[in-house]
Amino acid sequence: MQMLTDASENCCLFTTGSANQLKTGPIYCFINQTQYYIELIIPLHMAFLLVSAYLLLTHTQGAPVENGALLETLKSQVGLFSNKSEHYSAQVRPPGTSRRIPQTIIIGVRKGGTRALLEMLDIHPNIVVAATEVHFFDWDENYVKGIDWYRSLMPFSYGNQITIEKTPGYFTSPQAPERIHDMNSSIKLLLILRDPTERVISDYTQVYYNRVESHKPVQLFEDIVIKNGALNTKYKAIQRSLYDVHMEKWLKHFSLDQIHIVDGNTLIKDPLPELQKVERFLNLPSRIMSSNFYFNQTKGFYCIRSDGRERCLHESKGRPHPLVNNTVLEQLYSYFKEHNAKFYRMVNHSFDWH
Repeated sequence: MQMLTDASENCCLFTTGSANQLKTGPIYCFINQTQYYIELIIPLHMAFLLVSAYLLLTHTQGAPVENGALLETLKSQVGLFSNKSEHYSAQVRPPGTSRRIPQTIIIGVRKGGTRALLEMLDIHPNIVVAATEVHFFDWDENYVKGIDWYRSLMPFSYGNQITIEKTPGYFTSPQAPERIHDMNSSIKLLLILRDPTERVISDYTQVYYNRVESHKPVQLFEDIVIKNGALNTKYKAIQRSLYDVHMEKWLKHFSLDQIHIVDGNTLIKDPLPELQKVERFLNLPSRIMSSNFYFNQTKGFYCIRSDGRERCLHESKGRPHPLVNNTVLEQLYSYFKEHNAKFYRMVNHSFDWH
């Protein structure tokens, strides 16, 4: 929350997320100033408790606790999480807001541009977004925690705002379509896709850098994609790019007019037209403007300008892809060609893919 005071008019302007709320008069100023400082103090207090608990645990046990064990131990000893929801938030609820189940979900695809899409949509004042990938509908260990746990991970929102969460793994999950339908059969879904071959290479690139940073052995792209002289169609990255196979499962539970497909290749080159299509799909007023974007020559993609500040995607985005052997590329193009054609027929739309 940001607070601006104007003594000449004796008013306080508070901005929470994407929504603005104006309150006037000294009483409102006092109340909201109090709330503002509470929001600052509580997270610091909780952070102090977490650090203290961690130091106590490492001192008494003689060695650092592994990540999972540490989290569970801190939950019980510091008392941050209730047994019911296993979720705690120090965020103070702004008046007139509540945590709501998403009315829209970005279901995928992995390495299709889901983070860029979410960050760009967050510009809109009528949209609030979940901070993390929740993996509620594709991970059984989360799904069994129930819908109240899922709701507890959503941001506070006003009645005129749409809550959006994104988990790229949903699109390729066998369970997610039915589970989301059971939650809300009329929900609107966003699916961002890019050229299947480019997506495979991007998928490999992410895993490659993760392994390098973890000091694990890596393989060349060609050595993974080609096995015994033939295309390794069991490679997970290739499986994820079979859009027709996955889309068929979604269309068993949702009508095509509930699923809006964002062209990921176009989004990174010219964001505004794709975002305006999403605004219309969600029945939102047009609020995202060309002035909200600027091209970063160093990074090689568009960054965001909003609320008086500029921000780019994480440095892990836009990493250079390896140069791939042309023969291998042609094998991938050939393999995906029939799948792409089937997908085009499914969605009544074609894309400029190889």
